[in-house]
Amino acid sequence: MKKIVYLAAIAIVAVSCGQKKRTSDVGSTASSAALQDKVSLVEVVTATRSTVSQDETYASTVEPYAINNIAPQTGGRIREIGAEVGDYVYKGHVMARMDRLQLDQTRLQLQNDSTELSRVKALYEKGGIAQSDYEAMELAYKVRKSTYENLKENTVLTTPITGYVTARNYDKGDLYGMGQPIFTVQQVVPVKLLVGISESEYTRVKKGDSVTLTADALPGKTFTGRVSRIHPTINAATHTFSAEVIVQNSDRVLRPGMYARVKVTFGQRESIVIPDQCIVKQEGTGQRFVYIVNEDSTVSFVPVSLGRHIGTSQEVLDGIPDGARVVFKGHAALKDGSKVEIK
Repeated sequence: MKKIVYLAAIAIVAVSCGQKKRTSDVGSTASSAALQDKVSLVEVVTATRSTVSQDETYASTVEPYAINNIAPQTGGRIREIGAEVGDYVYKGHVMARMDRLQLDQTRLQLQNDSTELSRVKALYEKGGIAQSDYEAMELAYKVRKSTYENLKENTVLTTPITGYVTARNYDKGDLYGMGQPIFTVQQVVPVKLLVGISESEYTRVKKGDSVTLTADALPGKTFTGRVSRIHPTINAATHTFSAEVIVQNSDRVLRPGMYARVKVTFGQRESIVIPDQCIVKQEGTGQRFVYIVNEDSTVSFVPVSLGRHIGTSQEVLDGIPDGARVVFKGHAALKDGSKVEIK
């Protein structure tokens, strides 16, 4: 009798467990179905085309338009110094005077040759000397004059450009020994910059293109320049080419050595533009995606190709059709195929 009661109890427990399991399975299925039917609230923007300026900013350094190292052809004593570092000197300004003993001797010889040439010419015109003698005297005079002009240029040293004196390496009375130049003058009106531009833009940059630039040392100021020269080769290491930009700098505020940011514009194009918040970055990759709302109120997880970044918006080159509804807020709970309701 005890055995029959024991078996009956086991049967009751088994039935009870089976009912609980079926109830649990039904609940799990219902929960899964409810999860699939869950609708996420999202905010969307409509993808529309806008005119996007195609520009890029590059780092560069301000350089003088020209640099002139002032020194004589030969060594000699420096008799006078005519400028100091920081002076703004104009073309033709006397920078230094060298010992002029040789210059004065040559000048006297030239005067003598000039007098002798006049005498010989008078004799030649009267038939007193042969033509070859006259021509030899004339040639000697021209050679002496050329020597004098050369000595004068290397005795009275002037600057061939207008600019700032950036170096003075000798003092009055020093013996110039063919080492460093006596002065260095840098032209800063205008200035130039060499800008390294990506090779992908090589065909889009033209001589005469306008650029804008700013300098860290001059906050709040913007300058305008033009591309004056495009170098014909590509740097194989950096895959960039150099464009020379000229800035007039008439107020002389840009100085050689300043760090600058140069903004180069490559034209305009019509592209889809959406807010940055629409872009989803997939973990572990560099790929970018967006959620597009379909006609059946589901979303598609679509990869996109990005272009320029404009403020808080992003240019999209490929992946979003014109007029598409793109999820702006509410990404967190979404996956491909999720149902959504637009706020």
